[in-house]
Amino acid sequence: MNHFITQLSQQASLFPDPSLALTEPDGLLAVGGDLSPARLLAAYRKGIFPWYSDDQPIMWWSPSERATIKPSQVHISRSMARLIRQDKFEITVNVSFTEVIKACADERKDDGTWITPDMQQAYTQLHQLGHAHSIEVWQQAQLVGGIYGVSIGRLFCGESMFHRATNASKIAFIALCQHFKQHGGNLIDAQIPNPHLTSLGVKSQTRADFLIQAQQLTKEPIGTQCWTKQTIHLKSS
Repeated sequence: MNHFITQLSQQASLFPDPSLALTEPDGLLAVGGDLSPARLLAAYRKGIFPWYSDDQPIMWWSPSERATIKPSQVHISRSMARLIRQDKFEITVNVSFTEVIKACADERKDDGTWITPDMQQAYTQLHQLGHAHSIEVWQQAQLVGGIYGVSIGRLFCGESMFHRATNASKIAFIALCQHFKQHGGNLIDAQIPNPHLTSLGVKSQTRADFLIQAQQLTKEPIGTQCWTKQTIHLKSS
């Protein structure tokens, strides 16, 4: 089978089959198009996500190995369990989405970031339409950690997280898992594995296996109260 990069057309829903993605760089599938809500949602339903820098065209990816986790399988270490029991943080849902995505972008400025101003605007629009969501971690009324991503049915596609206090991003991830599971969420896509995610229980699966799950889960509804603005409480086990 030939593998090549597709130049996207103006039709937002048209993406090539993810199996056609390049092996080097792994997962690069297409370039071009835009970041409209229709195109972004079409991409996530097909296991594709945008990732590029300011000086590049929009690039769309579907890597051969996908980092995922069942929410019920999040790993809480003994030290994290102790931290949760200390009740140092307040955790909210969808209270400060704009601040979370900006903080994620700011945290990566020195290394270059794919969370460009255009990306921030696009995902904020998705949030306003009810598709992108955030978990916030607060300490003494200051935002110290968080995570944001896109929820389609019982699949949550995580985009980025940040911390300004030790372990605050881990708290945000654990909170996402527990909250999403409570409302019927089945799978969290973390895109590309790294040691931080692995320590929380995230594992790799093949693109083919992930796509089979995603195709079904994006058609199944999540609990209606999952993404309303609210304060949530963590369990230490």
